[in-house]
Amino acid sequence: MASNDLTLLLPRSRLRQLARDWLAEDAPSLDIAGWAACGGASQSQEAILLCKSPGVLAGSPFFQAVCEEAGCSVEWEHNDGEWLEPVTRVATVQGHLTDLLLAERPALNALSRVSGVATLSRKVTEQARKSGWPGKVTGTRKTTPGFRLPEKYGLLVGGAGTHRCGTGDLVMLKDNHIWAMGGIQEAVRGVHSVAGHTLKVEVECRSEEEALVAAESGADIIMLDNFTPELLHQAALAVKTVYPSVVVEASGGVTPHNVLQFLGPHVDVVSMGCLTQGYPHIDFSLKLTKGLQTLPCTPGSDT
Repeated sequence: MASNDLTLLLPRSRLRQLARDWLAEDAPSLDIAGWAACGGASQSQEAILLCKSPGVLAGSPFFQAVCEEAGCSVEWEHNDGEWLEPVTRVATVQGHLTDLLLAERPALNALSRVSGVATLSRKVTEQARKSGWPGKVTGTRKTTPGFRLPEKYGLLVGGAGTHRCGTGDLVMLKDNHIWAMGGIQEAVRGVHSVAGHTLKVEVECRSEEEALVAAESGADIIMLDNFTPELLHQAALAVKTVYPSVVVEASGGVTPHNVLQFLGPHVDVVSMGCLTQGYPHIDFSLKLTKGLQTLPCTPGSDT
């Protein structure tokens, strides 16, 4: 197994819990259609997982967890992180027909969405890398409720950073925190009194002046929020000139179309909410071999 296998990051207990929740949401009661499809008798079947649109494969642990929770097994032919072209045979799923039909939609929902995050992340991070910028593109906390772990995993598979996964792994002071606490200095002082030495503190700043105050107050990371590219690079230079060890993050209004404008020698991180908001889904389908007469075939695909 590869030493950089990102699937090992995911706790199996959490995967099982997500799978249970998704299955319970989709099938909270009787499965009449599944019962009718198998004629009221248990039948073992095989289904083929197909990728039908180009993109990065990501989310196989979530797909597999749903299938296993439903009583099915999965044999993979491709790994997370691979770029797939349509139409590619990705995996084979085996189980009782009723179990396959129950697992199908929740498993595909997870796989298509996580692959969508990974695909968009791959495209943006490759843009940044090709420009020669040494910094890091990351996501944000703007994730789908209940689906944060899969989306954060998709970011990693796509080559982006997760940023903070929750409020407990980084202290971020946003505008409302600062206003409520009376100002940047008061806010930074207040969180330092309880954060200890293990948590870094990030401050959201709306001007160059606020950024310098935050750095002077002891912030580890300065977020320059909703700056124009010109003002961003000016403020980043001002901060780095006086506080070279402070991490400068650009955020707000950054898209795949304009991201290159926000990259610069004094910007360490660019965070993008769009990586987990409105990302295009990758099209996968699960087809019973019993009804699949021939597999579509395109050059370079596995069939």
